[in-house]
Parts: sequence; structure tokens; C-alpha cells
Amino acid sequence: MTKDNHLQSGTLAPAFKATDHTGAMVALDDFAGSKLIMYFYPKAFTPGCTAESCDFRDNHKALSAAGYQIVGISPDEPGRLAEFKTEHNLSFPLLSDEDHAIAKAYGAWGTKKNYGREYEGMIRSTFAIDEQGTIQRAWYNIRAKGHAARVTRELA
Repeated sequence: MTKDNHLQSGTLAPAFKATDHTGAMVALDDFAGSKLIMYFYPKAFTPGCTAESCDFRDNHKALSAAGYQIVGISPDEPGRLAEFKTEHNLSFPLLSDEDHAIAKAYGAWGTKKNYGREYEGMIRSTFAIDEQGTIQRAWYNIRAKGHAARVTRELA
């Protein structure tokens, strides 16, 4: 990690365990041997997060063809994630990070600024992880709209 807690390409992805939208436990180790796209978003059902999640849904086929699985992570509780997944027909798992532990480990939780006010929150971020669990790419402070297409262009 750099001084701003951003993960760099070539570093080992931090291990994690989290509850998914069905209430099942999911760990990074569950994806061993597969490539993975993990995206962190602030809150289900908000306009930006909905757009980003639907964009990943719409790019899922191309990313899957390139060997990637997708996982979305937010501070929402599992029941809320289940509603979000169903309402928007999302084709990949959503993980709950209510205590922000995963986001902190990935440098996706920290100080944000909005209209001159500083506060702690989710920093919209995406990570491409290879089959060995190494960070291939890390994108921080991304814009929700169009980001999934960029990830797809760069990786698929």
C-alpha cells in the first residue's frame, strides 16, 4: 500500500470473509484459480451505485468471456443487497461489508470531500485480481457511469 492506503499492482490481495446477499459466507479464497473483478460502491439503490452495478451487469458477459468473475461490495446489510440484486437483475454476488473492514483493507474506505465538508465513507473503487490472488489493476475515486465499460475495454 502507498501512504494513501491504495493497493498497487503486483501486491497480494487482502484476504477477506463476508456475508453475501443470501446470507452465505464468502471468502477471497473461494475465487482461487479464477480472475476476479471486485467493485466497492457506497449504497444500494442510489443513482450512481445503481448505474454502476447495472453497467457491470451489462458487461458481465464480456468480462466472463475473459475469465473474470464479478463481486460487488457495499456497507449494506445482506437483506438490502438481496433486494438490490433482484430488482436490478444483477448476475453476480453482492457482499456486505457493514463494518468497512474489507473496504479499509483495500483502501476503499477513507476521507471524502463533498461541498467542502470532509467525512469518512466508501471511496468508489474497483480491483482486478488474477488467479493467484494478486492485484492486477486498482482504480480509485472512479466515476460510476461508464467505469464498467472502461474496465471491460482494459481487461477483456
